[in-house]
Amino acid sequence: MVQEFVTADGFAANIDNEFTAYELLQGGTAEFDQSQQEWLATVEAVVLGAATYRMFVEFWPTPASDGEIIAPALNALRRYVSSRQLQRAPWGGLAEATIESGDAVEAIRRIKREVAGTIVLWGSLTLSEAFFAAGEVDAMRLVVMPVAIGAGRGVFPAGQDPTLLKLLRGRRTTPGWSNSNTRLMPAVPRKPRSAPERQPALRGAAGLGPCVVIWASVWIPVARRPLNWVP
Repeated sequence: MVQEFVTADGFAANIDNEFTAYELLQGGTAEFDQSQQEWLATVEAVVLGAATYRMFVEFWPTPASDGEIIAPALNALRRYVSSRQLQRAPWGGLAEATIESGDAVEAIRRIKREVAGTIVLWGSLTLSEAFFAAGEVDAMRLVVMPVAIGAGRGVFPAGQDPTLLKLLRGRRTTPGWSNSNTRLMPAVPRKPRSAPERQPALRGAAGLGPCVVIWASVWIPVARRPLNWVP
């Protein structure tokens, strides 16, 4: 599973490849933190890229995270860090993360064999793109924040075929956050378009020559039930 925090207009990083949208938000996140805590209870291991690891290790295994309700669950996960430069990956006073310095795709395939429960790749866009390209992503958790930045880096790699997502669970939390767990579905092959058949000209009444047919599509308002979010 890949978890990404995204803006309302679908960006997981700004044009400088930095995640700063969180700094623009206002209001508390207690309800969202509760939903994260519940979700983390279903996760066994976390995979991080080197940049995300550096960001996490400066906060989560330190006294700065005291009072954060997800800290105990996050710090209890098995940890893997994908990096060709790092020799060690300390995690405060807890057990070090395992360094994966080889091919990232081969590493995640091995980790899947070793870990029986859910494995989450948290953020780490470059790593997630590699996993998408290799077909190693089977589920997504998208956390949508109520802010738009207009441009940036998306969650899904540019140029890939359309990805179908099946909603497994969704939840809205105050102030305007939402999260959804989805499963990636097999892509449906596109059927090649055939050349349109040439139609004979329509004849008017009494064979007086071609007539013009105007096809009008009329929009009829239909009541739609609102999207249901699982509480």
